[in-house]
Amino acid sequence: MKEKVKQKELGIYIHIPFCKSKCYYCDFTSYTSQGEGKIASYMRQVKKEMNLYDFSKYHVTTIYIGGGTPSFIDEKYIEQLMEELKVRLLKNQTKWEDIEITIEVNPGTITRKKLECYKQVGINRLSIGLQSTKDELLKQIGRIHNYQDFIETYELASKIGFANINVDLMIGLPNQTIQDVKQSLEEIKRLQPNHVSVYSLIVEDDTKLGELLDKEILQLPKEELERQMYWYVKDTLELNSYKHYEISNFAKEGKESKHNKNCWEQKEYIGLGATAHSYLDGVRFSNQDFSNLEEWNFLDKIIEEKQTLEDKSKEYMLLGLRKIEGVSIGLFKEKYGSNPLFMFRSELDKLVRENLLVVDGDWIRLTNKGLDFANLVWEEFV
Repeated sequence: MKEKVKQKELGIYIHIPFCKSKCYYCDFTSYTSQGEGKIASYMRQVKKEMNLYDFSKYHVTTIYIGGGTPSFIDEKYIEQLMEELKVRLLKNQTKWEDIEITIEVNPGTITRKKLECYKQVGINRLSIGLQSTKDELLKQIGRIHNYQDFIETYELASKIGFANINVDLMIGLPNQTIQDVKQSLEEIKRLQPNHVSVYSLIVEDDTKLGELLDKEILQLPKEELERQMYWYVKDTLELNSYKHYEISNFAKEGKESKHNKNCWEQKEYIGLGATAHSYLDGVRFSNQDFSNLEEWNFLDKIIEEKQTLEDKSKEYMLLGLRKIEGVSIGLFKEKYGSNPLFMFRSELDKLVRENLLVVDGDWIRLTNKGLDFANLVWEEFV
């Protein structure tokens, strides 16, 4: 009797590039003022794109619906998408209920009907964009919701039965104070979501926020204050039973994001939709990006990188050093047949001397200083 071949794990990312309006800091591919016809056409393209891939070769563990604002479009499109995927994956004997299925939700775009639909089609994890509890700050960065909208969204989701909820929080916002961050954390402590993602604002070129800062209409807090915010958030969440498991992510026990962890552990994923990225068989590729959505064709793929063994091992270090536990020397040896302490001797010696990394038994991890200067660490493995 033939031995059953173990299937490789696979994640699926689906990009929904539609928004009610664009946040001032956003440089992701997203479109506003699109009619229902264009949304319907795009979603048909995404479903056709699924047919390019043979899911029978994989064990799908996560599905992540991001954007854009997935909760902006009519819930029927999410329902149709999930039903199509469910049929494809059940043929592969994947248990639908075992998959972590996440959808990004923005307050101001959500209704009871949408949340009930998400629950019915098997979505079991929500990621809600709070960013701040201060309405003035939300307005300054172009968010369409206020604090009360977030509360209503969170409480409605909980009432409908979503038990696995992530809340996004942003620090380093224009005119933000440490007291503003404390107020946001008080709300998080009260609600006790299972997961909190904390992002430092990054100002990208060609965004409205960049323009407002250039004109000195808004001002960013000093770097020292932004770091104080980060450490206050870290200390507060850890004191309230959240595990800091990745540089920007905190979770209750057992509630870490499987989607994110799989990416940091270099597992494979397929991206569906405009600009979505994929990683299969050591090749990174992406879908085309077009300013005119009608020109997007899911058949147009851009090869970003065909990785060599050296490329893969460097990337494994870079991704692994995002995790608070760091990189396991033993697991690295098992995966690449070599000791990272020898393979990256010069890089690691330098980073240890600079107190950015520590080698602790089987683990190579960031120090506290390394958390503040993580970009310097990652640059060594680019």
